[in-house]
Amino acid sequence: MASNSKILSLHGKVLKLNTRADVEPYLTADPATLEEIHFGGNTIGVEAALAIADYLKKTEVLKVADFADIFTGRLITEIPQALSAICDALVDKTSLVEINLSDNAFGGRSVDPMVNFLTNNRSFQILRLNNNGLGPEGGAVVANALIQSALLSKKAGVPSNLRTVICGRNRLEDGSAPVWGEALKAHGLLTRIEMTQNGIKPDGISALVRGIAACTGLVHLNLQDNTFGEKGSLAAAEVLKSWPLLETLNFADCVIGQEGDVSPIVPVLLSGSNTKLTVLQLANNNMDSQSFALFAEGIQEHLPALKTFEVFWNEVEEDDEGIVSLSGTMTKRGGKLVITDPEEEEDEDEEEEEKEEEKKPEVIAPAPTKDDHKDATDALTELLGKVSISSSSHKA
Repeated sequence: MASNSKILSLHGKVLKLNTRADVEPYLTADPATLEEIHFGGNTIGVEAALAIADYLKKTEVLKVADFADIFTGRLITEIPQALSAICDALVDKTSLVEINLSDNAFGGRSVDPMVNFLTNNRSFQILRLNNNGLGPEGGAVVANALIQSALLSKKAGVPSNLRTVICGRNRLEDGSAPVWGEALKAHGLLTRIEMTQNGIKPDGISALVRGIAACTGLVHLNLQDNTFGEKGSLAAAEVLKSWPLLETLNFADCVIGQEGDVSPIVPVLLSGSNTKLTVLQLANNNMDSQSFALFAEGIQEHLPALKTFEVFWNEVEEDDEGIVSLSGTMTKRGGKLVITDPEEEEDEDEEEEEKEEEKKPEVIAPAPTKDDHKDATDALTELLGKVSISSSSHKA
């Protein structure tokens, strides 16, 4: 447990906390001064959650509430009760900056306990809700709660405080993408959005990015591993100019290119609409030499800040003229054109190390000779003789 009186951390201790008696020995920090609480990587039952909730209610300056991965091995009937206790205890915390509920298998059936918190705590700035198996219906419930939160802020005449939304690996799909588009639009001061690997297809992507277009101060956008297709790519191309402050853009694994055609996203990126981009990730997108020829021609003028450009797994060879030119430009500015998947490079390095180990000659000790046996026997006899003499002298 962290010794800092402002931080209570049991992160990653793999504790099984079932009852009040299990958890109360860890709730020793003064709640009045507590700024961070980290329970991620443990499993919490209903009674333990109620004890934690009572403790949370006493906090006065809490900023970070980390309850990621806290329901491993729990029954689906336990999760709503435990989650409700924790969320309800945080509703009135005006000091709260970050809430992390990632890596919990809520599914669509366990999202309702979050609604009251997401709607009525309008202080937190960072929402981490990654890998929760929400599905389209559960995702829509969460998005609607965020819409209601924005409406309450508007009614009160104050701007939304929400700045970061991370909601990937949740199977949101097209069924909830339009509602999410409205939710993100309603919180128009967002600067970071990550909604990776959600099974969202062209119609859903179109609705989503048009909603995100309202977030004109966006700095980081990650929609990796969804399916843009032609329709989604056109929609994304239309709204790219809405994000002049964008520094990181991840559209990898998104099918933004069609075989033989240049994605509409490419010429927009090379029009000067996003000059602050420092990281651009377009890996695995069916892009061919035409696209990279355009990048080679326009990157110097229109993407002057770009330092990391990931293009691996596209339809182009490493010795392609555009790729070679791009690589040279990136190197000159102290950046890098990433042509090979970094994970593959690590695997290759490990394989090379294993091969080198295999090449090393095996050291085999020579078989003992008769002389070796004789020397060992003489040495043992001499040692036993000394022991015998020493023993006799002690008796004397």
